[in-house]
Amino acid sequence: MTTINDFNFKNKKALIRVDFNVPLDENFKVTDTTRIEAAKPTIIKILEDGGSCVLMSHLGRPKGVSPEFSLSHIVDTVSEIIGVQVKFVDDCVGEEAEKAAAELEPGEVLLLENLRFHDEEKNGDVDFAKKLSKLGDIYVNDAFGTAHRAHASTTVVAQFFKGRKCFGDLLAKEIVSINKVFKDSEKPVTAILGGAKVSSKITVIENILDKVDHLIIGGGMSFTFIKAQGGSIGDSICEDDKQELALDILKQAKEKGVRVHLPVDVIAADAFSNDANTQVVDIFHIPDGWQGVDAGPKTNVAFSMIIAQSKTILWNGPVGVFEMPKFAKGTIELGNAIADATADGAFSLVGGGDSVAAVKQFGFENKVSYVSTGGGAMLEMLEGKTLPGIAAIYED
Repeated sequence: MTTINDFNFKNKKALIRVDFNVPLDENFKVTDTTRIEAAKPTIIKILEDGGSCVLMSHLGRPKGVSPEFSLSHIVDTVSEIIGVQVKFVDDCVGEEAEKAAAELEPGEVLLLENLRFHDEEKNGDVDFAKKLSKLGDIYVNDAFGTAHRAHASTTVVAQFFKGRKCFGDLLAKEIVSINKVFKDSEKPVTAILGGAKVSSKITVIENILDKVDHLIIGGGMSFTFIKAQGGSIGDSICEDDKQELALDILKQAKEKGVRVHLPVDVIAADAFSNDANTQVVDIFHIPDGWQGVDAGPKTNVAFSMIIAQSKTILWNGPVGVFEMPKFAKGTIELGNAIADATADGAFSLVGGGDSVAAVKQFGFENKVSYVSTGGGAMLEMLEGKTLPGIAAIYED
């Protein structure tokens, strides 16, 4: 794997695909700087080598040129985080962009305007990618969040940098972390899959069954498995058309020697509200008019014991409606168990929007081994797919 550490960027311009698709408030101020901070090590390495950086990113889903999606809104925030006054040009291709890039001195950083102001970006247009390629000497992809898209800036542009392309620090860490779970893992390996729907995790489950020893299934998706086995789940969320699939997954797991762990009890509520009445019930006997909204106390103990014995842990999806404080305990207990196992030497990888949000909300970010920055990209890697943005760096 070729990374930024394989290059000396002295007097070189690095064309870096970053993922600065950050949330903005009504005053166009950045409300979460995580993605910008994640790109900082790559940028700093290049500047310290004596090189310069040309940053390209998208923001939102604009239809043509849309001022509210201009990357000019984030220049001050990026400058503050990087520690260098970032320059800005109001296009990403053409004479103005080429002039701004050509005039860049070592130690300077230039941010290009939103790539998606041009339809050619999402269409993977070769001519557009060629225009982008004129802006740098070495291509660096550091945008894991868009690595599953075959867009001009994430994939196509790489063909114009034969022998002069590499992974940034962030993207390299993502690849290494996922490989630690799937290729270089220390056993026993435990995967925890939560969230609402079995259908969104089918391919993930099928791909990881050959690689894990324990599979913990929690959250809303667990009720499909319980109902398929004859349980009464009350008003709990369920994909009735996926019951046969759930039974097939259990059968496959048994054949492969994978132990599947489902909740044994749940916190049931009489309404989907933080103010609802609640009771602890056996997951196979949830009364009518009640729905499971969090893992129960026996389940929390059981899941924690499995995690404590694990050497490699993958967590994708919460085990309850953690957005409501009353139903967050199961997810917090899970986070505590993973944090303890990590402190004892296990490798833990957290990925997927909701589980990443939970990790940040409850302060586990620095207590696990790695928190992935890409939701869709992470999911596709877990499904065993080759991501075009990653493959493009390997090809020459």
